[in-house]
Amino acid sequence: MPAAARSSCSSCASSARSHSATPRPGLSNAELARGAFVTRQATNGVLRGLEERGLVTRPGTAPHGRALPAELTADGRELLRSASAAVRAVERRMLEPLGSTGQHRLRQDLAACTAALGERRPEGP
Repeated sequence: MPAAARSSCSSCASSARSHSATPRPGLSNAELARGAFVTRQATNGVLRGLEERGLVTRPGTAPHGRALPAELTADGRELLRSASAAVRAVERRMLEPLGSTGQHRLRQDLAACTAALGERRPEGP
């Protein structure tokens, strides 16, 4: 990962969680985990770290059920803006050699991969 992206956020995982929390503030730990394709336990550890850094807030008690909705703080939103700009620059650099046809094909292939992950399939070889 280029230094520009690394310096803005401590890890890809926390960047993904931060990004997931932005469009819909108040997502639960489980909802954030599903959005980033990781376990609730992994997300919980990242959220705790972001909370300790003052980048995310969660209530002390759940408003209903057991879910503690997470929201980015002003510092968290600023860090996300900075990290997002760095990631967009890396994406442009990475995709440029593909040209428009190659980029279109890559987007189609990635969409197919994402759709496949969303399908329920029996476990096995």
